[in-house]
Amino acid sequence: MQPTHSHLAWHETLELHELVAAQSNALMKFKKAYPKIKDPILKTIYKQTIDTLTQNIMELLQFYPLTPKTGRDDDVSRDDASAAAAGELLGFAKSSIKNYAMAITETATPSLRKVFKKHLNGAIDTHAKIFNYLYERNLYPAYDLNQLLQNDVDVANKALSQPF
Repeated sequence: MQPTHSHLAWHETLELHELVAAQSNALMKFKKAYPKIKDPILKTIYKQTIDTLTQNIMELLQFYPLTPKTGRDDDVSRDDASAAAAGELLGFAKSSIKNYAMAITETATPSLRKVFKKHLNGAIDTHAKIFNYLYERNLYPAYDLNQLLQNDVDVANKALSQPF
């Protein structure tokens, strides 16, 4: 029996958020880099990646009307330049945490494991610093699902409309 609900589940909504946010930021970065690429093969790969991300985001945005709604819907002003720069740092910190955590599970040498753990803790500290920076400036409304999802839609639309 398949679920028949009028909205997405909370956990899948948050996965949707993470995917749209990451892909929108990557799309903007790739579009900005595209004109500078001289190698025709690499340029073709970039174009294919841009096209794929564009299609992915458009397909994912179709699910936003199905996300659960909360009782709040505050309008938050954003500093897009700071949000983008901080978002890159946040994404890097998240990737570093995942990469170091995975590396630790493959490490047999105690001295290397010790260094990996030190680096993992540093990545966790960086993540906390950049998250707090974003949150304190209303650039990452982590506790306001409506605003968080609206930011996703705004950034995704900006990424989709950005020329390259």
